[in-house]
Formats: sequence, structure tokens, C-alpha cells
Amino acid sequence: MVRLPMEVPPGKWSKAKKVHLIHTKRRMLQLKRKDELSYNIRYISKVPVKLVMDREFLTLHPEESLSKLVQSLRGEESSAVVVDDEGKLLGFITMKDLLRFFEPPRRYSIVGINLLKKYSISNASRVEDIMVRKPITIHVDENLGRAIRIMLETGKHHLPVVDDKNRVHGILEVKDIIRLIRIVSS
Repeated sequence: MVRLPMEVPPGKWSKAKKVHLIHTKRRMLQLKRKDELSYNIRYISKVPVKLVMDREFLTLHPEESLSKLVQSLRGEESSAVVVDDEGKLLGFITMKDLLRFFEPPRRYSIVGINLLKKYSISNASRVEDIMVRKPITIHVDENLGRAIRIMLETGKHHLPVVDDKNRVHGILEVKDIIRLIRIVSS
């Protein structure tokens, strides 16, 4: 039974009923969407990382030159894993780390030749000079719920996926999680 305020004149009750019904239907639709979204979020958080991670990723060794890194980063690749000969994680580099290498000091207003030489890539510049030596990782057997929490807490957009022996199996990026959310939500 629809309750209408007593101050509504009898001739306008039908309009008030319609408005009330529209608001009720809108609220029910919002609740239904919220339930669907909450189900999707619960589903996504239980998905294993190894199903979503990117298995094709750029690997480099610490002694390789930065120019090789720059030449290798193409297309969608925005990070590189630094490994030893056994595939164990030694470091991690994102495009942001690479940009930090080229950031000029803030005190200088005039850029001179010596400063440009300092920030140019030379054959002496190595991957190990800019790699993050102890990157935040996610275990290959973890689920996306844990990965999402790590990403939100640390502000990282890329997580190397490693096993118990610290061997790299893939990279999990925010874009991989968003792609899954799109699939599940459609």
C-alpha cells in the first residue's frame, strides 16, 4: 500500500503515486546494481593472480645498458623485470623509474651542456643503476583480492609475480585487473 501525505489534494493523488512509484523503482534498481557489483567484486577478489597476470614480459640482466632498456620498451610494455641467469628476481623497472633518471635537478634554471651530458644515456649507464632492488611482489598462488590490497596500500601499478624461490612467472598490472572487471561486468 502506498502512503501519501495527507496534504495532497484528492485530484493530485495519482500524480503523487506515480512519482512515489518512480522513486521506489529507481531505488530498487540501484539496490540491484549494488548487489551485482558487490557479487562481481567478491568474484574478482577470489580469482588467482596466475590467471590474470601477463606471462610475456620484458626481462633484462642488471649489467645490460639503459639504451637496451629504452629500445626494448615498446607498445604496451611499461615495465621490465631484472633477473639473474636462473630467472630469479633481482630488481624491477617501470617507465616512471626511467623518467626519474632523466629528471633534472630543480635548483638549476639554465640547462648547460655538462648537465645534459650527465643525464644522457651512455654505454656506461646500466639497468642496475636505476632498478628498484627490492620491489613489492605478489606470490603466484595469491588471489586478486590480496593483489588489489597491495596495490592500493603501496600505490604500485605493477607487481612482479614470483614463486617461493623468487623466480618470476609474470607481471600483474592494474590494466589486467580492469580488463577482468570489464569482462565480468558486461
